Amino acid sequence: MTDRRKLKIDTDRLNEINDFLLKDDNPLINGIIDVIEKHGGVDEINKKANDARKLENLMAKLEKKGSPYVKDLQWLQEKRDSRSFITIPDYRRKVLGDKVDSLDFDESFAVTLEISACQYFPWVIEEAKQAIENQDLMPGRFIRVRNMQEQSDDNDVIAFAAAMQIVNSSYVETLDTKGTFPGPDGAPVNIHLGGPETITGYFGGVGMPNDFTLKWADEYLHYYTEYGVKQVLNINPGSVLVGYMMYKLGIDMEFKISVFMGNDNPYASLWTLMTAKLFSRDDGTSPLIGYNLSNSVNNETIELSAYARKDFGFEDVVRIEHHITETFKSIVRQPYDRLDELVELADHVKNISAKHEGGDPVVDGARDYPSDILDYFRQKSEVIDSGDMPNLLRNYLDKHDAVNRTAKALTENGLTFIAAKNLHKKN
Repeated sequence: MTDRRKLKIDTDRLNEINDFLLKDDNPLINGIIDVIEKHGGVDEINKKANDARKLENLMAKLEKKGSPYVKDLQWLQEKRDSRSFITIPDYRRKVLGDKVDSLDFDESFAVTLEISACQYFPWVIEEAKQAIENQDLMPGRFIRVRNMQEQSDDNDVIAFAAAMQIVNSSYVETLDTKGTFPGPDGAPVNIHLGGPETITGYFGGVGMPNDFTLKWADEYLHYYTEYGVKQVLNINPGSVLVGYMMYKLGIDMEFKISVFMGNDNPYASLWTLMTAKLFSRDDGTSPLIGYNLSNSVNNETIELSAYARKDFGFEDVVRIEHHITETFKSIVRQPYDRLDELVELADHVKNISAKHEGGDPVVDGARDYPSDILDYFRQKSEVIDSGDMPNLLRNYLDKHDAVNRTAKALTENGLTFIAAKNLHKKN
């Protein structure tokens, strides 16, 4: 019989790794420390980020810049405070009628309603208006992949951060050192790759060669301290490891791992979670707050990933994020619709999110302009000049409808969800 005890990691091996990490002349670790010190050191960085994240400070920045977004945010606050959004009990009654009185909802298995990608702040306002009119739910989690420098220039990054404070949803930004676009200084991240027209060149790693992991850390700390952006997308094994180390050194950062990392089987999940465990803090926390599994995974892979996650003590720390829909073009074979599988999982796998990257494929595919993943890589000025902004907004609102389709299906099966917490009260 095969002896599984041979898999035990010898403490001498762990000591060798620790000795390597703690060497004073280790250029790999010194590079990370230098970036942290550049921004003022751990304590100063965390203090700046906490101050920057406060709603009053975000609003003050927008007011100082004379941003028209101030009125939109004030409107959103007013609608929140006047309880214009449907409550969770009223939503359940809307879906189930009097049947709701006989059901006991288990909140410990609540599925986070997630939407991607919310590229432009005004879309949140349009979505909120639709949610009020139709008594829909607003997502509990927003993903963004818009160019950071561009949205800094038009104050979108500040307005979005403020909106998330108002509605109490989590959100994720995507840094410019991700490979698919030029980096913050305008130079290509990978000299052999361009934009999405060379996307096949990214297979096996999304273009973060050489020193771009440290540039990623530097860019993160800029937006963390300037706008309080805490959660970002992470797409490269090097930047994932750097994120773990920064957190262990004291930076209170968070990141989610992208679908492009290829966690498409339970052993890939084990690798991801095992590294997170090795670099977790003494309180058991990790900067890894979620990771997207590949679109190809089945429910068994999700269940086995959850098995490892639970044994490592990460069930409440690391969210398993699963695509329920995808953009209709340029990413997967259609129709792609995992809603029925989600319903099968949601009564026994905790802390998962239902990510909606596209609309219901029946609806999305029938549009004159179906959703397209390549639209994420377009500049705002080009989108406006082409006249496509209304099309992209329509695609986004289709995703909103898909979020609500999922919430309805969960509710019909006696299952629970997490929507925007400050908008949809539980009482």
